[in-house]
Amino acid sequence: MVSTFPLASTVNLKNVRLEIRALQPQLVEWRRQIHQKPELGFREKITAEFIAQKLQNWGITHQTGIAETGIVAIIKGEKPGHDKVLAIRADMDALPIQEENEVAYCSQHNGVMHACGHDGHTAIALGTAYYLNQHRQDFSGTVKIIFQPAEESPGGAKPMIAAGVLKNPDVDAIIGLHLWNNLPLGTVGVRPGALMAAVELFRCTIFGKGGHGAMPHQTVDSVVVAAQIVNALQTIVSRNVNPIDSAVVTVGELHAGTAVNVIADTARMSGTVRYFNPDLAGFFKERIQQIIGGICQSHGANYDLDYTHLYPPVINDVGITALVHSVAEAVIETPIGIVPECQTMGGEDMSFFLQEVPGCYFFLGSANSEKKLNYPHHHPRFDFDETALPMGVEMFVRCMEKFLA
Repeated sequence: MVSTFPLASTVNLKNVRLEIRALQPQLVEWRRQIHQKPELGFREKITAEFIAQKLQNWGITHQTGIAETGIVAIIKGEKPGHDKVLAIRADMDALPIQEENEVAYCSQHNGVMHACGHDGHTAIALGTAYYLNQHRQDFSGTVKIIFQPAEESPGGAKPMIAAGVLKNPDVDAIIGLHLWNNLPLGTVGVRPGALMAAVELFRCTIFGKGGHGAMPHQTVDSVVVAAQIVNALQTIVSRNVNPIDSAVVTVGELHAGTAVNVIADTARMSGTVRYFNPDLAGFFKERIQQIIGGICQSHGANYDLDYTHLYPPVINDVGITALVHSVAEAVIETPIGIVPECQTMGGEDMSFFLQEVPGCYFFLGSANSEKKLNYPHHHPRFDFDETALPMGVEMFVRCMEKFLA
């Protein structure tokens, strides 16, 4: 479990306007309906239908079927003024995890679970759409609400951008939030610059020469080669990366061999690379290939390396982050409040949106240890304090009001 911050079991919502506080029952209902029917990336058909039905009922202009299951809602203010456009992004996919929570709204889909808070993100975005639609007369400009598929994998942001979600009308800035069980209820984690890390993946097969365990001189031991590679990869961060630049190289899988007295002819490994500095893009692939190639050559082995650049780092714009920070100061009133040192080596494809337009992605604290709602993300018992839902709507609404003012 995480989140040992000494907060009470509830937070004061006095800075959340009454009309948004009144949405709490609907926000919880929407979140739990989505939670019960989780769907994996690009398969979010039930979720998309649920969202589209709500938007249709409220008379909100929207487009469906973007990048398979994505949706974009457009809400135009009726107040005379400028034509600036703010986008709000929410992801809606689930994870291939069997839920272990014993709650009435537990997942009804075997082996699939909302274990990262995307059900909450979708509910917050729906609540924001509902509120803004009721208050069109109070703002000028346009708000685009992007319901994105497949954040967990293989990534829905890039195909949505390719489909033109940031165009017609052109988006001037974008914001998004992540319910965050690494922070307690009643906090916001927001900082300019790098918030989340780039995500890169590698898979490598070592081809040696198998043989009898008692006669290693007749073989090329793929296990020995793989072991040396695993150790050598750890020198990349410790000896090739500037110590000021945080980075991680992790080998998460290593498979070889079938018997105790047989030297394996092949070994397979896979892992992940994480870093914040965009200037390091491309560096790790080259260095990993050099290390693997050199060690294999020294042992007479061959290799096949598959390297994937999944997501770039999440880099927040200074100006939009300052706006979000000022809104958080107005909304959040707890002993901790704003948490600027909230970086994580986790990755997010919100990064692709932030490469296109200035924006800010921030964390909304959602853990509550007193209610045992503090299991980490991607855990089969993950859940969050739903008091955070109206706080998320309030954050989005105030950001919109300030940006479009």
